[in-house]
Formats: sequence, structure tokens, C-alpha cells
Amino acid sequence: MDMTHMDHMQMEQQTGTSYLGLIIGAAVLLLSIAAYIWASRTRGKILSHMKKNERAAIQKKSRSLRLTAHALIAVSIVAFGVFFLQGAGKTYDVADLPNNATIDVTDDKYYGATHTEEPIQYEMKIPTSGPHNPHDIQFGFYTDFPGYPYLVHNMEHGDIIIYYRENASDELKEHLQYLAKFRQAGSGILAVPNKDIPDGSEVVVTAWTKTMKLDKFDDAKVGTFIHRYINQGPEKIPPSIRQGGGTM
Repeated sequence: MDMTHMDHMQMEQQTGTSYLGLIIGAAVLLLSIAAYIWASRTRGKILSHMKKNERAAIQKKSRSLRLTAHALIAVSIVAFGVFFLQGAGKTYDVADLPNNATIDVTDDKYYGATHTEEPIQYEMKIPTSGPHNPHDIQFGFYTDFPGYPYLVHNMEHGDIIIYYRENASDELKEHLQYLAKFRQAGSGILAVPNKDIPDGSEVVVTAWTKTMKLDKFDDAKVGTFIHRYINQGPEKIPPSIRQGGGTM
């Protein structure tokens, strides 16, 4: 992978670090609550059996323990706040992808766009238009092939489909999971395993009536294809309605 991919990997590692901080914060919170409850329950029992001067010493220690518990609770609350603020500010804008590579894209024949729930025999091995199911599916990374009738409908709405081999490397799959988070208006990206990828190609990237075959995954070329063809289908659905695909 190139340096752009390495930057993406670092972003994913930072996300993992944030989750680790969240787990630590939760553990600290639970421990502080347990300590506070323990101090409150045992304080009364201990004081009832002590002399005045001993009682004063225990009360002082109890106050210190409660202050420590309060401080730990405050720290955990701050950790939770930082985590959720980072998540809220996270965006995946197509404009941030590389978009200036030279790409070889096939202009595919248009085979119609009718809706049907009947079995469909496509003219193309990997179709980019034609009759399709009335329902599309959600954006994202898939480990099972959902079927062309649904994917063609997604492309009709301007989505990008990245087909990968089932035996793809873990590194490539992780990067495709990252790419599948990007959005443009009401359109998104789906990464799907496909046995129909032709020999000599590692991935096939499609949009409505567009196909790009790559013998080796290239981040810049895939980013350029996404930037050029996302949300360019014949039916554009507002993001407020579509909300991640799978709604039409």
C-alpha cells in the first residue's frame, strides 16, 4: 500500500486507541464507584466500635477515600466526553480521497432500469445496469455476496461498488472497510466479495454503466473513480431520506 493507505491505517489505529481509552475510563469508573460504596457501608460499622480519637482518624481516612473516588469519577467522565466528542467530529468526505490519478474506465452498455422481483439473467458478467430488485441495500463492507439485483439498484442511486476476491489479504479488507465509510450526498460505497472477478484482476470497481478493473489495488485510482462517479446515477436520493442506503 502507498503512503495514503498508511495514513488511513494510522487513523484506524487512533480509533482503536480511543476505544482503549474508553475501556480504561469505564474500568476506572466502576472501581471508583465500588470504592465509594465500600467506604460508605463500612464507615458506620467501624465507627460504632471505636473511641472518639480513633473515630476521628477513621473519619479523616474515609474523607480522603471519598475524595479519591470523586476524582476518579471526574477523570472517567472526562475520558467518556473526549471519546464521544472525537466520534461526533469524525467525517468521511469523498473530497479527502485521492482524485487525480489516470484511470481506465469502460463505458458499459445501458440495459435498462426496471424494477422486478422475478429472477434476472444479466447480459454482463458483472452488471452495471439492467432490471433490478425494488430494494437496495445499506452501504458498508460485506463478507457475503448479496446478489446483483440489489447491487444494481444501489448503483442506480449513485453508489460505488468495490468487488474484491474472497481470499483478499486482511490488509486490503481492512482498507476497504475504511473506504466503505465515505459518503457523498445521498450516495455511498459498498465493498463486496465476488467470484466473478476476472482472472488477472484483484478488484473491480463499478458505478452505473461504468467499470474499472485493476490488476492490483491502487488507492489513488480507486479514490479517483469514487470521486468522479459517486452520486452520478440516474436517481439521486437526498441523504436525509436515504440515510446509509437500504431505504428505497
